[in-house]
Amino acid sequence: MYYNNTIMKIICDWNNCNKVGEYKAPIEKDNSKDFRYLCLEHIKEFNKNWNYFANMTDNQVNEFIKSDMTWHKPTQNFSGQDNFFKILWNNTLKESLDGISNDNIKANKLRQLTFSDDDIKAFNILSINIGVEWTIIRDKFKKLVKRFHPDKNSGNKNYEEKLKIITLAYTQLKRSYKK
Repeated sequence: MYYNNTIMKIICDWNNCNKVGEYKAPIEKDNSKDFRYLCLEHIKEFNKNWNYFANMTDNQVNEFIKSDMTWHKPTQNFSGQDNFFKILWNNTLKESLDGISNDNIKANKLRQLTFSDDDIKAFNILSINIGVEWTIIRDKFKKLVKRFHPDKNSGNKNYEEKLKIITLAYTQLKRSYKK
């Protein structure tokens, strides 16, 4: 990158070009931090010849396209043992009924119902009464999804985490109600 001392502008990085370099061009395809400046004529030439998939096999291109569908973030099968949601739910359920009530009598009454501790925790997460009809659970879940969805909250990670926990609670109750 060269500077023209008289006008203090960046000179095009193309061979033997003295025009002003106003446009960024990447030096490497996987490094967006390193780039060079080119003039309009040479950035057009650069873009015309740019091939991100150059030197990649067909399998590599297909893997890239497949990965692009999930923004190049790793995904897992929902039934896997190390599934993120399953781990998150299990960690959430490790907390005892203390969050629901410190009163042992009340906790014992809740346990006498046909619902497991996991179910009771899920009812608490959804802020609904234990043992309500399925339609009430479903309606509450829909309201919470609309309220905490990241798209509605500018992608805020706190809302995203809350929505994950709500979804896990709903899934827990769905399984129990199917029994």
